[in-house]
Amino acid sequence: MTKHEQILAHIESLSVGSKISVRKIAKVLRVSEGTAYRAIKDASHMGLVATIDRVGTVRIEKKARERIEQLTYNEIVSIVDGKVLGGRRGLYRTLTNFAIGAMEVDDVMKYLSSHTLLIVGNRLEVQYEALRKGTAVLITGGFNTSKSIIDYADKYDIPVISCNYDSYMAANIINRSLYNKKIRTEVLVVDDIVKDIDETCVLFEGMTLEDYKYHATTTGHSRFPIVDQDWRLTGILTSKEIINMRNGDRVERFMTRPPIYAQLHTTVASCAHMMIWEGIELLPVISPSKKLVGVITREDVLKAMQVIGQQPHVGETINDQIAKHITINNDGIHLQVSPLLTNQFGMLSKSVIVAIIEETIRFEMRKYKKLEVMIESLNIVYIKSLPIESDIEVNYDMFDVGRNFAKLEVNMSSGTQKVANAIIMCQLID
Repeated sequence: MTKHEQILAHIESLSVGSKISVRKIAKVLRVSEGTAYRAIKDASHMGLVATIDRVGTVRIEKKARERIEQLTYNEIVSIVDGKVLGGRRGLYRTLTNFAIGAMEVDDVMKYLSSHTLLIVGNRLEVQYEALRKGTAVLITGGFNTSKSIIDYADKYDIPVISCNYDSYMAANIINRSLYNKKIRTEVLVVDDIVKDIDETCVLFEGMTLEDYKYHATTTGHSRFPIVDQDWRLTGILTSKEIINMRNGDRVERFMTRPPIYAQLHTTVASCAHMMIWEGIELLPVISPSKKLVGVITREDVLKAMQVIGQQPHVGETINDQIAKHITINNDGIHLQVSPLLTNQFGMLSKSVIVAIIEETIRFEMRKYKKLEVMIESLNIVYIKSLPIESDIEVNYDMFDVGRNFAKLEVNMSSGTQKVANAIIMCQLID
């Protein structure tokens, strides 16, 4: 285990809320301050620690993938440009919902819990009762609070925050942030599909062609990541590379390097693009310290993309909103220019034209039994401004279609007017 990995393991063993410093880590583990600093930065990226203003760096509870949509109180402070009045040591905790304290005290209490944020003005009695229930408080309108409330918040590590927004605006900002978090969880990443590995799934640099043949016969695989003694990825060996190998030849002389790899936070869509473009079937997955942690196959990626395409979406992206305006039936693809799709001049936004192509090209490719499409290049030949309330018809002409790629022309028209013409090259995933 390297010094970097030892520091990360030490940080992970600390209890939640423990203070961490570069100097203390360097002294306890007998490493340089530079090594300690780099490890703490990595721990921050991994969600193990957080830096809180006027408190320092503290160990926090790592969010699981399914809890990533939850905001911490420290994030709330940044979102509303707020000021922490008390309970700083509780800023790493998460909230699941919020409530606005615009009712009588007894009625407000019905909506509060330890993971709720109360948004309220200068109502001291409501603020105090909320803290007694373990609920954090966001005071709007730029108001301050009493010393007794601040002391109570500091004693029990319950955040009390103040911001200059009114309650309605603060609630809107927080709601949008929660919404964006939910959209982010719907984006499939490598961490969701990665397969763990053991010594039967990899080859070490010092191994030979005989070892490759033994592993291939035992596992049924023909592609293996190559690692050093510390399990750091150094190359890839497939059936193509072993053609020129003889018995006794070491794999490190014939492996492909530098290897193409993914990390746990890489999106599955980008892996699909990479694997199709490079023509590879196996993609190693590494940690921030370049250590091999797993592999994904082309089959895993394509299956995952098909499954996610069939799931209902909680969050709504800009493309989802535009798709609501598109009508697809046997007569073709039609759309009406609504106010949402226009720019400041009341004309159809140019960016919407690209989104229309993204949303409608899937319908066109289903005729060729292709389920997923990724646009590789989009060349707009002609584009014309179109006023609000105009009707648009979208038509595609297929130039060429193969197993992995297709080339199409798209034409958009409004009545007898041509609106846009573009040439598209796309990858096909099936």
